Amino acid sequence: MTSLTGGKPRITKARPAAPSRKLLWFALPALVFYGFAVVVPTLRGGALAFTDWDGLSPDYAFVGFDNFVRIFTTASSLEALTMTFVFALAITVLQNGVGLLLAVGLHTGLKTRNVLRVIFFAPVVITPVVVAYLWKFMLTPDGAINGALEAVGLGALRQSWLGDPTWAAVSVIVIVVWQHAGYSMVIYLAGLQSIPPEVIEAAAVDGAGAWRRFWSVTWPLLATATTINVMLTIIGGFKMFTEVYVLTGGGPGGATETLSTLLYKSAFQFDQFGYGIALALVLAVVVAVFSIAQYRLSNRKAVS
Repeated sequence: MTSLTGGKPRITKARPAAPSRKLLWFALPALVFYGFAVVVPTLRGGALAFTDWDGLSPDYAFVGFDNFVRIFTTASSLEALTMTFVFALAITVLQNGVGLLLAVGLHTGLKTRNVLRVIFFAPVVITPVVVAYLWKFMLTPDGAINGALEAVGLGALRQSWLGDPTWAAVSVIVIVVWQHAGYSMVIYLAGLQSIPPEVIEAAAVDGAGAWRRFWSVTWPLLATATTINVMLTIIGGFKMFTEVYVLTGGGPGGATETLSTLLYKSAFQFDQFGYGIALALVLAVVVAVFSIAQYRLSNRKAVS
């Protein structure tokens, strides 16, 4: 607003209207329920991470940071932490790469593009438990994968897919990417469809080739879709449980153990709920740190 009292014009910014306090009363019931159902149990559960509670007995002792020290000093938990990072990184890179390739390939004038989109997205709607059991059946030594290799004369490539430590980890990653790449594809497709065609046409008129148009025009305009996809995949990779537990149970020899599977075994198989809750807290902190870091990094790139 410009001052009319004479002298040098003065411009003041209008302040946004503050929400009426009366409106907060409408949110109070939801906040009370959220606090009762989420906040209080979370705080009480977090406190149990500093105890030796077995999950059943009403009695437990305070052990301080012993559970957390155990996490970072025990070989099994350190291996689980390492594999959690490996799975999260590999799934994030591969799932986004495959999803982007599918989105670019189907963002064309193909007559069958709608059918192909449905086909590639179909695995997403299948329950992960079902997918894991189907692949587990196909990856057995006498399963469909080895049978197909034998049928086409590639019997030398037969593997004990879930019995070898390296191939077991690779199999888990491939299965997760196979199921969820369609989800990333849909998000990238939404981003591609929001790009004005005139921008791409202008780059083509200026002489930019297909790769140059993608790298200099399309890819920067997909920043929002990329941020969403990377955020979702990295969180899903860190929390992955169902596929590992069904396919390998964390084996062979703990080669595919993650924090989620170790958490489950500690709490529900070995009655070490205090230790299991400590693992859950570490996992939550890891997910939060990486999510926030990735979000801020994406925002900085978008601004620059």
